[in-house]
Amino acid sequence: MSVSHKLESWLLKGKTITAMQALNKWGCMRLSARINELRNAGFPILTDSVKQNGKIFARYRLAA
Repeated sequence: MSVSHKLESWLLKGKTITAMQALNKWGCMRLSARINELRNAGFPILTDSVKQNGKIFARYRLAA
C-alpha cells in the first residue's frame, strides 16, 4: 500500500498527522507533497499551525 493510500485511510479515520509522525510511521519524507496529491483528488484537508517546545509545524486533518 502506498503512503498516499495509508495517509488517506489515516485521515478518513478522523486522525491528524504531522511530518514527524509520517516519517516515523511510514518513512514518508515528503508529507506536504502527499497532502497536495490528496487535495488535488478532492479531499478537503486543513492545515493547522502548531507551536510546541518553541517550534512551529503543520498538522493536517480532514475537514469535518
